[in-house]
Amino acid sequence: MAVKWKGGHSSSILCLNVNTEGLVASGAERGELTLWDGGGVPAGQLQLPKADDVTSVVFSPHRPTKLYTSHGETISLLDVRSLKEPIEHFHVNEEEINCLSVNETDNFLAAADDSGAIKVMDLENKKVSRSLRHSNICSSVVFRPRRPESLISCGLDMQVMLWNLQKARPLWTTNLQECETEEDGPQSAGQFFNPPLAHSLSVASCGNIFGCGAQDGKVRIFTVTGVKFEQQLEFQGHRLGVSQVLFMPETYWLLTGGNDGKVLLWDVSSNNGKQQRSPGKSLQRRKAQAPPSTRRDGKFNKVASNEHARVLPKLSIEHGEKVNWISCTEIKGSKTVLVADQSSSISVYPLPE
Repeated sequence: MAVKWKGGHSSSILCLNVNTEGLVASGAERGELTLWDGGGVPAGQLQLPKADDVTSVVFSPHRPTKLYTSHGETISLLDVRSLKEPIEHFHVNEEEINCLSVNETDNFLAAADDSGAIKVMDLENKKVSRSLRHSNICSSVVFRPRRPESLISCGLDMQVMLWNLQKARPLWTTNLQECETEEDGPQSAGQFFNPPLAHSLSVASCGNIFGCGAQDGKVRIFTVTGVKFEQQLEFQGHRLGVSQVLFMPETYWLLTGGNDGKVLLWDVSSNNGKQQRSPGKSLQRRKAQAPPSTRRDGKFNKVASNEHARVLPKLSIEHGEKVNWISCTEIKGSKTVLVADQSSSISVYPLPE
């Protein structure tokens, strides 16, 4: 059974984030923002102006007291030591923001919105340095660890894109509908009725491996090499859309949350299920061993069709409600999964060693 953190919200929690000191931030519908200590006690609450839904909360990687939040088309910067009025507001997006990401050097912030735009803000000069674009709603954007000017985005146009802040156009793009494996056929009936609209991204700590969760219930794992990426794994994660993917720090353990009410834990480090201990080094070796997968004219050659048959979840949590967001933290020395859903409480699941 999950432990429930209650008393912080009166409406559905939409997003979560944890800082380096274990402080948890949650954003909910109608402008509600709450901070929680590691024991699940509300440590601060704030009602953001206009009561727009709080869709993303991100702590600064360098300054754990700085918290960026998106509500409506606005980004607000807060100081968690004194949770009062926002220190600053930024209005750079024209439509509702879905996702924020701050790079590890804390000098750029990316905000993806419903128009498909990604506004990249230079935080030192407090102005937009780049405007990037999808052709439909941009659902997720994330800076790559160890590469502060590189970011990945995905959206409801089924596109996954790799960007560098030096260029306004993507370095590499792929359409998830063109990435199906051999056994899916050219256009399987399932994909036709349930296309792979891309919902969520997460990059492993090494910066070279990322996962994407989509509406077709599949999880796809990609490897970045230079200015391109290619798909290495694809597996059926959920019966319904995959709303959240999250690599746990310093591992290739991937958490996924779905609209089917499940939270699953996967080991994507290797096909034999053994966890790699050194993300950076082991990936360099694995690149040479990976199944060949090249792109021609915007399409991938098929990934080995038996790849995903061997990928099974290491842990399955029957959460029971549609998952809005997942995060992970350490509580009393144990790795723990935090789940936000349609309710006003956070569910807390300890992970077995």
